[in-house]
Amino acid sequence: MNIIRQIGLLLALCFAAQGVELLLPFAFPASVIAMLMLLLCLLCGLLRHGQVREMSDFLLNNMAFFFVPAGVSVINHLDLLAHNALALIAVCAVSTVATFAATAYSVRLVCRLQARAAARRAAAR
Repeated sequence: MNIIRQIGLLLALCFAAQGVELLLPFAFPASVIAMLMLLLCLLCGLLRHGQVREMSDFLLNNMAFFFVPAGVSVINHLDLLAHNALALIAVCAVSTVATFAATAYSVRLVCRLQARAAARRAAAR
């Protein structure tokens, strides 16, 4: 019964995100809004990790299944992809480097913030 409650909770967040998407004056994916809403609920304490753990573990374990429709769509448009191959390779290369850089700087920032917090805790003692 717990998993049904978790599915209901995640579906409620998805439906709420659909509503938020309709209210926004610009285009923004409801799935991203739902993830942000879930993050905010977890950070604010409205939800606990245990309240969504089983369902999130199921979704993560079966993530490859959700990419099948996208893979089939890519295969259906191979001629279009071949026509734009150089542009796609360039975009993939640039976005990969940008992602690596953003990740590296994010890790450095988090490490610095954790070190400062530890130093403050040590100084307070």
